[in-house]
Amino acid sequence: TEPSFSYEGKYHRFNNVSVTPKPYQKPYPELRMAAATPETFPQIGRLGLPIFVAVRQGPFGQLAERIKSYREAYAAAGHPGRGQVFLRVPAFLAETRQRARAEAEESIMSFFRYQAELGRDSARRAGGELAVQRLRQVERLEALTYDEALATQLLVDDPDGFTARLREVQEEIGLDGILAELNCGGKISQDRVVNALRLLCQEVKPRFH
Repeated sequence: TEPSFSYEGKYHRFNNVSVTPKPYQKPYPELRMAAATPETFPQIGRLGLPIFVAVRQGPFGQLAERIKSYREAYAAAGHPGRGQVFLRVPAFLAETRQRARAEAEESIMSFFRYQAELGRDSARRAGGELAVQRLRQVERLEALTYDEALATQLLVDDPDGFTARLREVQEEIGLDGILAELNCGGKISQDRVVNALRLLCQEVKPRFH
């Protein structure tokens, strides 16, 4: 946010560097850190940073205990408030539930198959107990059906159903907001993604203010 800056650290050095374009937020954009493994949640809580969490490899319910550990560590470190949690989630909206689920299915299931491929590759490189844990996640993703995903780790519905389900998830795991991945598999047409975004902004978002 300054005209220029310099930095000298253990691994990187910058001398009189200017960054463009400048951040819109003042004094600077809000920082958030992604929390994925169980141990990262309390670590980030102790730092006092807001977090992003995701349901790419497991259901909403598994996040509850992890978010609890984040907030306990956040409070124990003396930070104000309770710590913000934003959820990154595969999502889609259409005018009816049936249409939303039909239009999103191919893209979402392609996304989960790709996540399984990434997980299997990661497990091969990890080795040991970590590899075993990752392979369990991979096996779950490979066996995941669309109906199961809809019930446990997606937000796909008409505006009324989307709102109701989001409130349930908000209550279950304690959310402050979401990052809706409206075309996570990249297979939905642009016009339908734009329509989903319109429904989200015009018909869902106002109900949470």
